Amino acid sequence: MTVQSVDRALSIIEILGEQPNGLGVMALSKELNLAKSTVHRLLHSLISRDFVYQDEENERYYLSMKLAQVSAKMIDHLDIRKIARPFIEGLSEQINEVVHVCIRDGNEVVYIDKVESKRTIRMYSQIGKRAMLHCTGVGKILLSGLPDQKISEIIDTVGLPKFTENTLTTKEAFFEEIQSIRQLGYAYDREEHEEGIYCISAPIYDYTDKIIAGFSISGPIDRIKEGIEHHHYKTHLLDTSHQISERLGYKKES
Repeated sequence: MTVQSVDRALSIIEILGEQPNGLGVMALSKELNLAKSTVHRLLHSLISRDFVYQDEENERYYLSMKLAQVSAKMIDHLDIRKIARPFIEGLSEQINEVVHVCIRDGNEVVYIDKVESKRTIRMYSQIGKRAMLHCTGVGKILLSGLPDQKISEIIDTVGLPKFTENTLTTKEAFFEEIQSIRQLGYAYDREEHEEGIYCISAPIYDYTDKIIAGFSISGPIDRIKEGIEHHHYKTHLLDTSHQISERLGYKKES
């Protein structure tokens, strides 16, 4: 059961979050299919709590930095991020590539940390970004730690939509991939989410031997594949996985 006013206010936040140029009350009213007077009341409440502000010149409404500040505080409280940070910084410095740390939130993967490379070509990605699980290396790593039944339930709920020609779009192919990941201990994103981008990912375990996060080395396909083949990216990745997991209390089986 939802509280209607709260639900509507959150809808405004979500809509404005996708509109960097802001929206006027008429546009919001149309988007929400609500009366202008109702939208005005909701906006007034959000403005009073500093989540939204209105530009006096164009009279459009925008998200403030309040939401980012709240999110940053929440992320700062994540022990995974704090513990993993020095290790992923070391990994990124070692290989000079972008490294992301991610967790699963329901049926999505969420990027909670990123270390940028010093190379001139950089990846467009942000902390807080969400993506589907089946088409990302970190997503597949996170799914590999779940029972097959749970994976099947997630697929039944959100599907296996196609993002590129390489996206796995059938259950049979996807479960074959999951079995391979469980045996190898790492996962690939072979241009499955974005053309030209290749990733190799590994898990982060906690003291209960549960996969609680994943991290990836990402970049242009030719560079990452060459790094995997000639510069031991896989070894560096798995070493970092073990180091972070060990810090969280994980004891690798002999």
